[in-house]
Order: sequence, then structure tokens, then C-alpha cells
Amino acid sequence: MVLCIFAANSKTMTQKRVRVRFAPSPTGPLHMGGMRTALFNYLFARKNGGDFILRIEDTDQTRYVHQAEDYIVESLKWCGLIPDEGPGFGGPCAPYRQSERKEIYADYARQLVKSGWAYYSFDTPEELDRLRSEAESAGALFSYDQHTRMKLCNSLSLSREEVNRRIGAGEPYAIRFKMPENVDVTNEDLIRGSVTFNTRELDDKVLFKSDGMPTYHLANVVDDHLMAITHVIRGEEWLPSLPLHVLLYRAFGWEDTMPEFSHLPLILKPHGKGKLSKRDGDQMGFPVFPLAWKDPETGEISRGYREDGYFPEAFINLLALLGWNPGTEQEILSLEELTAQFSLDRVVKSGSRFDPEKARWFNRQYLQQKPAQELARLLVPLLYEKNIDTTLARVVDVCEEIKVRCDFISDFWEQGHYFFTAPSTYDEKAVAKRWKPETPEELTAIACLFESVETWEAPVVKVLFSDFMNEKGWNFGNVMNTLRICLVGGNQGPDLFRICEILGKQETVARIKSALLKIPNP
Repeated sequence: MVLCIFAANSKTMTQKRVRVRFAPSPTGPLHMGGMRTALFNYLFARKNGGDFILRIEDTDQTRYVHQAEDYIVESLKWCGLIPDEGPGFGGPCAPYRQSERKEIYADYARQLVKSGWAYYSFDTPEELDRLRSEAESAGALFSYDQHTRMKLCNSLSLSREEVNRRIGAGEPYAIRFKMPENVDVTNEDLIRGSVTFNTRELDDKVLFKSDGMPTYHLANVVDDHLMAITHVIRGEEWLPSLPLHVLLYRAFGWEDTMPEFSHLPLILKPHGKGKLSKRDGDQMGFPVFPLAWKDPETGEISRGYREDGYFPEAFINLLALLGWNPGTEQEILSLEELTAQFSLDRVVKSGSRFDPEKARWFNRQYLQQKPAQELARLLVPLLYEKNIDTTLARVVDVCEEIKVRCDFISDFWEQGHYFFTAPSTYDEKAVAKRWKPETPEELTAIACLFESVETWEAPVVKVLFSDFMNEKGWNFGNVMNTLRICLVGGNQGPDLFRICEILGKQETVARIKSALLKIPNP
């Protein structure tokens, strides 16, 4: 094991390098709330010229999911949030998986016992479950704390000889933090301001489990210290853990190097109360994970923003504005712009409501900005899946023509499939409204006109068509609408003459003749 070489001997940002960490637990797919936490840590590090660290907090081996770590790393890479340090990325504080650092934590846990800040607990899970059940039956809640600890089986209530005997006999034990009595713990949160907790309301949390693994609380504080973390930016759900963490820094004598804390607001469901959950996404038809996830036990597949067709830039942009704003009306911000403008003092305290329609809007904005050449390269695989044989030039032309109608790459097929396959059926309502007794004669004449055109370009075809129509004295609207039905199967589509140009003369004429054979005369 390599210990971190960074020094952390000052509380001021100007005197030490900013170092933040994103520390997810690999227990399943990464929620978009976790992805936002990673983003805000990344932006803060980049804005201040610091380091963005990925640390895998896998101390809970009962909930560990093997594929989850790869999923986390792939999600970060897809979003462009590349860690400076972490598993697979290297760094001076390796290893970055807590399961590979467990020997470190045992020493620190015993140090706390020796200094009187923690104690050995021999209570079995069955005994604690019984106490919880008895309390619940009496309409109360059981808590292992300053009020009950002396009545339980631990090194505070047992004699030293008995404690030594149990440990010598190999009896399993946990190490619990000894929460001080009636102490106010105050911390200056960079988002929420001054927050105070009284230890009367706090229990004696387990720091080191009987299976030889630390809990989140001990491992988190020890690793943040050893990795010289200067700022902890994490979700609001960790706010209740703040007093314990502050007290752990105090117990270890690390108060002078304790990081500054920021607790991000919740991402709320689109309607009603509560934070956004997978169930909300399932019920309302939108993803809550950055990438699709297949549950290794059930085989259930959960949707992901990537697989649903979102651009990573759009996903990052929408996440950034869930709880933060740049102080202007600007909504479309690149990762570089977000980095330049990000600051924690513009993160709000209250929860931010997620709007799935706004998410689609963000993707649309990024799609519209992309050149047709790039969109065509993204569309080509979809066309291949449908066995469409075409040229890249045609795909580029189609993308240029219909991208204003699309939110996602998948929309291009719905909006422009007729560019690649001739209609086999025709919109019955459109035909009933537009197809007149004189239509076959008019379209036959138009087909003959088109066959004589030498320069097949939209402006040229349009002028020749207009001159012909004026000469005949025919109704422009009627003929153009029926011509559109022949080419696309209905009323949809962009400029009619651009459709003709993209299809080509031969295909345009063939579709007119085919429609005249298939659509019965009124």
C-alpha cells in the first residue's frame, strides 16, 4: 500500500491544493443524484485547479455488486468526468478501494478505543434484534446510546478482565463510537451555513464491524484525512452523519485538517413530495440512471440516459441546473462553461424538482447545435440495423433537412424514413382530402415534366414546376399536396422540392407513378 504524499496542514484554500472525492458504493446502478454529486465535485476541483478523486466505498460486502464498479467508471467516462486518481486511474493515495485498505482502519479503530472515544461491543445481532422488537412492541425505538450502553454487553459495562477474556477467546465484537453526552456540535456548511446538532439525539454508531470491515463513517473520515481531502461535497442524506464525522476528526486530533463540508439538495420527483426514485422513472417513462443497468439477480433492465439517446453534454447540462444556477438567464452551458462559472455559493439549499420534458428540451438544444455530418455518423448504425443501403451523402442531406424536427437521433427515422424507403401505404385521410378526379392527369404530367429536367436541384425544379403550373393554370396547393402524398405517404416532411432533390429524379418519378397505380381514383 502507498500512503498519500500530500500534506494537509492548513484550512485555507489558498495554502493547499484543493482535493475532492466522489465516493460511491458499488451496490447497484448510479442514480442521477449520485452523478450530480460527481459533477459538482468535478466542477469544483477544475474551477480551483485541484484534484478530482474516485474512491470506491465497498465496505458493505453484503450489498456489494461486482458489475457496479465498472458501471460507475463507465458512467463517469461517458459524461467526460475523468478522475485524476482512482481505481484504474492510478494516483499517490492508492489503493482507492476501501476493501483493499481494511488493515488501515483496524488500527485507527483500536486507537479510538485506547483514547476513550470508542469501545468494544459484544452484543450479538440476535440480542439487538430482540431489544428492537421489545421496544417496538412498547411503542418505542431502541437506540444504542448514552442512555442504554451501560445496560448492554460492551467494554464499558464489563470488567477489563472479562473484556480481555472475550477478545482472547476470539469472541466476535464490533467497535462503537462513544458519543459524548449533551454536547453541541456545530459546523459551517458551505451551502447551508451554520448547522448544529446536540449529541443527546445521537446514537453510538458502529465504526468497525465484527467481520473485520469498517463502516462508512470510520473509513470515510480516515481516508479523507489520509488522502488530504480539502472539501467534502456530498448529498443531503449524509447531513445527519456530519456531527459524528466532525467528532471523529476531533477524536483523532485532526481538527486543523478537517475538510470543509457541503451538503447538496435533493433531486425531487416531478410531482408530489419526496426525492426522485427509479419507480418515478418507471411510472412516468424516463430514465433515472446515466446508463442502462441489467440487474444481475433478476435480469431486469433499467433504462439509461445514454441508451435513451441523450447526449452526454445534455445530460451534464441538465444535472448542473438541478440545484445550481450561474446567476444569469443562460441555460445551455458546456462542461468548460460550467467549470468556469461554478461556485458552491450558487447551490441552493432546497430540493430541485426534476422535469423530464425539460430534459428532452436540453437534448434537443444540443442536437440542433451539431453539424449534419456528425448527426449522420450517429444515424448510420440505426439505418444499418434496418437494412437500409444508402450513401453517407444522402444521410447528411436528410439530417440537415429534418434535424429541426428531432429531439433524439432515433427521431430521425420517424421523421424521415420516407427518404430511405418508398411508401407502401398512403395516409387515408390525406388522400380523401386532397385526391381529386383530375389528380391522376395532373401528376402524370408532372412526372413527364420531371423526367425532362436536366439539373436536378431544388431551386431549378421549383422554378420549372412553377412555370408549368402557371402555364396550365392549375391550383398550386392541390398539386403540391398530392405530390407530397406520392413521395412521403402523407402530409409530413420539409420543403417539397428539397425532398425531390434528396430522393433524386429517378426515385421521385418512380414514386409518383407507383402512387398513381396504388391510389384508386375518387
